[in-house]
Amino acid sequence: MAIVYFSKTIAVFVLLLLLHHGVSGQEIIDLDTAAQESEIILNKNPKNPRTAVILSAILPGAGQIYNEKPWKVPLLYGGIATNLYFLDFNNRRYQLFKRALEVFREDDPNVPNMFPYLNEAGLIRNVDYWRRNRDGVYLLFGAIYVLNIIDALVDAHLSGFDVSDDLTMNIEPALETMSARGKTIGLSFKLKF
Repeated sequence: MAIVYFSKTIAVFVLLLLLHHGVSGQEIIDLDTAAQESEIILNKNPKNPRTAVILSAILPGAGQIYNEKPWKVPLLYGGIATNLYFLDFNNRRYQLFKRALEVFREDDPNVPNMFPYLNEAGLIRNVDYWRRNRDGVYLLFGAIYVLNIIDALVDAHLSGFDVSDDLTMNIEPALETMSARGKTIGLSFKLKF
């Protein structure tokens, strides 16, 4: 009860303070304009690519957050989670066929063959197939990790790139001297970006 009374008292105090200083609508608009200008200034400060790379190398996705692109983090971790699923699936199949090959080679009548329609060559093909798939998933983990770092690096480099509407190209004629003895009249165009 005392907390509710205390919070109401603070709210009334803040309201009275604002009314006392007479905050007008123009001042609120000026505050909004100042906030927009500071946002524009913040966007012109480029990110440090080295920091983005180090952050992404330590923790995947940290470079994307540093570059203010947090929407990429769920995509990154979604790819990692999908990769983990396929790693587990391929490894379970590899272990199953590997065990079936061991049982086939032991030729123990007390242990039933898990794949009675496959001979030794078929079991070996399956063991090799699932091992290759599992190892390919490990390579995909490395590719996701490297792409995470490259993405953070490129975003940091492009953070200072001007994408405003005031990108213009000026074309103007210029007179240039072509020979050492005097002026030769010629026409050229200069492009200013």
